[in-house]
Amino acid sequence: MSPSDAASHPPSDGVVGVIIAAYRASGTIGAAVASALAEPQVGQLIVVDDASDDGTIAAAGAADDGSGRLTILRQALNQGPASARNRALAVLTMPWMCVLDADDYLLPGRTARLLALASGHDMIADALIRTTPGKAPSQVEASHDVQPIDLARFVEGNVSRPGGERDELGFVKPLIRTAFLRQHGLAYDERLRLGEDYALYIQALAHGARMGLSGPQGYVAVTRADSLSGRHSEEDLLRLRDCDDALAAIRPLSETERRALARRRISVDQRLQWRLMINAVKARDPAAVAATFTSWPVARFLAIRLTEQLWLRTFGRLMRAPDRAALPLRSEPEARS
Repeated sequence: MSPSDAASHPPSDGVVGVIIAAYRASGTIGAAVASALAEPQVGQLIVVDDASDDGTIAAAGAADDGSGRLTILRQALNQGPASARNRALAVLTMPWMCVLDADDYLLPGRTARLLALASGHDMIADALIRTTPGKAPSQVEASHDVQPIDLARFVEGNVSRPGGERDELGFVKPLIRTAFLRQHGLAYDERLRLGEDYALYIQALAHGARMGLSGPQGYVAVTRADSLSGRHSEEDLLRLRDCDDALAAIRPLSETERRALARRRISVDQRLQWRLMINAVKARDPAAVAATFTSWPVARFLAIRLTEQLWLRTFGRLMRAPDRAALPLRSEPEARS
């Protein structure tokens, strides 16, 4: 059966199309593919290889179960996960769609459990189960409680706060009604290589999507030190910071929504300006250093980070042999997206 035939003749009980955008994922994509195909409710699994130069396509194909549900597409050029996912969306025929990252996997029954909670929602998500390579995920009892998530709550869940972890709602992988996306002409923003999930979800919420969030149902997010999503440029952060700017054109925003969006913008700008400050310090450019103090919250954040780094440098000198070099300024570790 050809890929096109497979895409148009899914099993009769399949209602979910799973999309995997993959780049240099030969070591992990087999497990991702196998876990998705093990779900009876998955009628389509579309893998889009983003011009990998390793064995990603072969590894994905080797995990095929012969059911005719797997379609593998290849990008001619590396264009980022948003472009790859949009290509898959264009051929997806299932009533529901869901993204699965190429280095993550699903626990058995996750899709059925989410579908059981989906009534009355356009987007139904579950909290991630986080683990590291080679470590079995923690046993989590599936939750039947669903928390409504509106635009303001979702945005607040993507704001970093001092001394605490953000909710990271932008990283969840919900089931989304395909008809809702097509009704409103929604797709992934191909200008983004960071936060493309967040940008799609926030656009959907601005258009009135009804979103629910449950406890963990079985999406296992594998955190890797060398994750490609952790390697991004200042331009990537700039685009992520500014991606909310067009929301007001969709509908008037409430004061609560505007305040939440302003806090998220500052949160991302703090990370961006820290990166720019590091570059300016390395370039010995005082004017560029001064330009990073874009607002009082950003200035406060930078002052705290600089104090931390100066303390580490001083403490490091006391602990090191005299001939060791001083610690350089470090950029903050970025969250997975």
